[in-house]
Amino acid sequence: MIARLVEEAGPPSFPQPTETHFAALVRSVTHQQLAGAAAQAIHGRLVHSLGDEITPERLLATPTEELRAAGLSGNKTLSLQDLATKVFDGTVVLEPRRLARESDEEVVARLITVRGIGKWSAEMFLRFQLRRLDVWPTGDLGVRKGFGLAWGVPAPTPKQLNALGEPYHPYRSIVAWYCWRATQLYAGSVPTSVTARAKSAPRARKSASTPVRTRRRSG
Repeated sequence: MIARLVEEAGPPSFPQPTETHFAALVRSVTHQQLAGAAAQAIHGRLVHSLGDEITPERLLATPTEELRAAGLSGNKTLSLQDLATKVFDGTVVLEPRRLARESDEEVVARLITVRGIGKWSAEMFLRFQLRRLDVWPTGDLGVRKGFGLAWGVPAPTPKQLNALGEPYHPYRSIVAWYCWRATQLYAGSVPTSVTARAKSAPRARKSASTPVRTRRRSG
């Protein structure tokens, strides 16, 4: 099955991150539960309000009123302030050398202490920002649906998917990528915020003719 996915979707795409770890988390929180255009507009205004300096220091020095004026909800403002505070006090570790010594589980455990950052967001940080190779987001609807489509079985529950992923340890990030791609190849879904990152990969030879809209997860 993996061989067929490789043939149809091409090699997996693991783009080099272009943002700092803190900036990536700020973007993640800002984009939660928002459509792409609206999220980008709010994020752009936020970056402008921070003077293009997306750091914990600058965020905490910016008045709450200015953050809200950028379009952030009250909850997201509190989430970003909590994130910056926890980076300062060491609850959340973002220094690259220290991060490299932490397991995936340790990184997730630290991140989910932040208001508004759930397990899924932490796993996406591991996968796309830290480029960890064994991330298996069992709660991701796209991965569950894609696994079912690719393997020709009903979409597994998170518990079932956890067991199904064991044979692919320690490269489950790659399998997850192919599951996301399978939702495009076999269900004709439009790119999501996750699968859109794969656009630099070679185009698959097969595609469905009738696109349907997928729902985006938050948290």
